[in-house]
Amino acid sequence: MSCPPPSWNDSGEESIDLSFIRPKMPLFGSTFSPKKTPPRKSASLSNLHNLDRSTREVELGLDYGTPTMNLAGQSLKFENGQWIAETGVSGGVDRREAQRLRRRNQQLEEENNLLRLKVDILLDMLSETTAESHLMEKELDELKSVSRRRK
Repeated sequence: MSCPPPSWNDSGEESIDLSFIRPKMPLFGSTFSPKKTPPRKSASLSNLHNLDRSTREVELGLDYGTPTMNLAGQSLKFENGQWIAETGVSGGVDRREAQRLRRRNQQLEEENNLLRLKVDILLDMLSETTAESHLMEKELDELKSVSRRRK
């Protein structure tokens, strides 16, 4: 394919015909039009979707039971949104025993706080008594020295 010779436009400038490079298709419109897709057939040929839930579970085996897992030798099951230790498992503590232990732990912490408070009060009383004792000893020494001077 050879290039066409240059031509001159109305203003006297040289112009080159580049129409042989451009495709013959319109820029923003397309003559391509896909075929219409045929309507879909029914989604399922099975009649299982007509069955009630319990029958479907039996037919399809959808009853999985509660989720369980084994963690550090203790079996846990998921019930009511919480992981609960299964009772009777080696090394496992049932829920009631755990609650009892938590209450006992709370009582012991409160008792420990009370005993610490008592120890602080006793230490304050001891330091106050010691300070008074030192003051009394000082006064006694002063009184002894005054009584010696009089003699």
